[in-house]
Amino acid sequence: MLDDNLKAQLKAYLERITRPVELVATLDERPASQELRELLQDIRALSDKITVVEKNDLPVRKPSFLITQPGASTGPRFAGVPLGHEFTSLVLALLHTGGYPPKADADLLEQIRQLEGDYEFETYYSVTCHNCPDVVQALNLMSVLNPRIRHTAIDGALFQNEIEAREIMGVPTVFLNGKLFGQGRMELAEIVAKLDQGAAAREAAKLNAKEPFDVLIVGGGPAGAAAAVYAARKGIRTGVAAERFGGQVLDTLDIENYISIPKTEGPQFAAALERHVREYEVDIMNLQRAQALVPASTPGGLIEVRMENGASLRAKAVILATGARWRNMNVPGEEQYRTKGVTYCPHCDGPLFKGKRVAVIGGGNSGVEAAIDLAGVVAHVTLLEFAPELKADAVLQRKLRSLPNVEIIVNAQTTEVTGDGHKVTGLRYQDRVSGAAQSLALEGIFVQIGLLPNTDWLKGTLELSRFGEIVVDAKNHTSLPGVFAAGDCTTVPYKQIIIAAGEGAKAALSAFDHLIRS
Repeated sequence: MLDDNLKAQLKAYLERITRPVELVATLDERPASQELRELLQDIRALSDKITVVEKNDLPVRKPSFLITQPGASTGPRFAGVPLGHEFTSLVLALLHTGGYPPKADADLLEQIRQLEGDYEFETYYSVTCHNCPDVVQALNLMSVLNPRIRHTAIDGALFQNEIEAREIMGVPTVFLNGKLFGQGRMELAEIVAKLDQGAAAREAAKLNAKEPFDVLIVGGGPAGAAAAVYAARKGIRTGVAAERFGGQVLDTLDIENYISIPKTEGPQFAAALERHVREYEVDIMNLQRAQALVPASTPGGLIEVRMENGASLRAKAVILATGARWRNMNVPGEEQYRTKGVTYCPHCDGPLFKGKRVAVIGGGNSGVEAAIDLAGVVAHVTLLEFAPELKADAVLQRKLRSLPNVEIIVNAQTTEVTGDGHKVTGLRYQDRVSGAAQSLALEGIFVQIGLLPNTDWLKGTLELSRFGEIVVDAKNHTSLPGVFAAGDCTTVPYKQIIIAAGEGAKAALSAFDHLIRS
């Protein structure tokens, strides 16, 4: 099952286990059960602290296995064969069950141990989803720390009957005690905060008590991370308030154009950004969404950033690096059927549409790449482009046109997403040449039409372009003294990771220059 290289790596990790681990498998006659049996046997052979038993009469999904300690019946369970992006989740579950300490804030870990109540979590994932592991790993860890928390990670491609019965059209999708709990990427602290109702107030009080920063950076993507490193290296008090550290990079699959790194994946790149920032004395405040910017009342005074949880942070200089988000089509039915057939991540959700008909909206690089990827999974892909021709690179267009199950429609303006009240059944579009109304029968729609800056909270406070971007000069100054901006939320052209990082460094240097002259 595992190749020699992977076995060698896994063996090295399993040497960190300090207490016995038992893998309790429940299997049937399907090929997936045999694959899982082989995987578990490979793991058992790599550590003398791991045992495997089969209990095929248990009333649980087949194939599945529980990771627990001998004599216990709690711990994380996988329903399926956790390879692909979920292999890391498997390794961490083995380590944490085996006594290896998790890398998380000690206060957060104790908060999990103290949670009261019985929680039965189910997470549907796909092995190609790069957003799913964060959720699976968080809930797995919670089930290791607190015996009243149970978690099953379910491969949606293997349990299609459940996907259809629960009308799941996007992953990760999490159920708690049989009811929908959340969809999309969630971090450990975010999940715990949803369970612990007093967490937000405690966090707000903690933020309010912080002393003013020399530089406060709002946003934790490449621009924010670079700004933090450059500011901290100047020896000034630096803070980062981020909705999620890594930003939009977390939703990116392959990165192949960041100079000196031939190829990496978004979540790995984001983790490297955070590791680098944490090498310096930077106060990282994660899971914090900014709500308002209050300019200094006097020249050289403190600038205030108010957060959604009621907290306020103050600083002598502020760098705005809030990035951008996927642009919506803004047509009837889109919001109604979001995650019910309307999706924005082909890598995450593509396997859920195996054998079905889907559309991709957008003919740029992202749209064409999505259509190419989906063509290998779904029955048929229709790509719709508003302009008279595709805008993607020629090499991508050639690949797309070579695929037998892809249709390309240009001059197509999407006008409506249609459905049956529960899920997508198609879309309507207008031919921009003839004006004729057309319709397509579909089960999935993947939207790939660009980005919108995350600047709604700044309207009326500083100068924005007609596209909502923060207007900056060559040194990242905004229209407000002491406030700087960098990255995809600004008017700087070409929204690229490497450009955002460079702009973040510039913004920090400009902020430092502002401080020494104030």
